[in-house]
Amino acid sequence: MVSFNIIDVKDCMSHLLIKDTFDSFLFMEADITTFNRFHIDGLLQLDFFDTEQTATLDNRKYSLWKEIKDFCFSIVKGKKTPLHMKLIFSLSPANTQKFLTQANLPFTPDMVKGLYLNFHYDGSALKCITGTSMHTFTMDKSLEHAWDDMAKQLFIRKKIAVEM
Repeated sequence: MVSFNIIDVKDCMSHLLIKDTFDSFLFMEADITTFNRFHIDGLLQLDFFDTEQTATLDNRKYSLWKEIKDFCFSIVKGKKTPLHMKLIFSLSPANTQKFLTQANLPFTPDMVKGLYLNFHYDGSALKCITGTSMHTFTMDKSLEHAWDDMAKQLFIRKKIAVEM
């Protein structure tokens, strides 16, 4: 787990809410406080969808960020910044598989519960904290270290200025 302090909050918010930087991540949840407190759970309600729509979800349990971000943006846009905002993303199972292969890690996707990016804005500062979760306990921290490195590389590649 690593905590990144986002140096340019406005630029990172643009990556989060306007650009496609995080679109392929699963959206786990959001807490946004403006004139009210909004809590959004990313868990898909499969009973809402018909059979044809359910087939297009690729067995996902969570929404993709690209499906929710416009709604979140509508809550925060305006002249005032939010009082608080928390966004939790998870790498999709397909991208988890790619990540494990590329990083040459000794884990299979079914061993990994989640690879997370937790964004937290407190009204002035923005942080991103990485997180990993396994289905079983392990002393091996190679997954955690590789995920921390991947997050750092994502910020570098997208030119999001951070400090650790």
